[in-house]
Amino acid sequence: MASVTTKVRVKDLPLLADIGINPDEIGRRQPLVITVQLLLSGGAVEGISGTIDYRRIVRAAEALSEVHIPLIETFAHRLGEDCLSWPGVVEACVNVDKPFALTRGLAGVEVIVRRD
Repeated sequence: MASVTTKVRVKDLPLLADIGINPDEIGRRQPLVITVQLLLSGGAVEGISGTIDYRRIVRAAEALSEVHIPLIETFAHRLGEDCLSWPGVVEACVNVDKPFALTRGLAGVEVIVRRD
């Protein structure tokens, strides 16, 4: 019998978030690009009850974007913790990119949260 691993992903979700620590960032929404990949427990998914609706991931990210969070590391960790609280999710890998943090290049973080 084959082993099955299921990962659910939302990739390159653009958001405007209340994020930052510098005086010129506070109170100003800034663009972020979010990618979330969730590892599900169990085997093959046969119905919607065995997976996570993509829209749920989007709603969780949008809700966090409304609250001031100083660091993108903290944003990624909180989003990962939210996702990990959902039934069937055993790992959440959250990438947050901040397109305008640098004049050249792309700044970002990856946070992986796992069930113990």
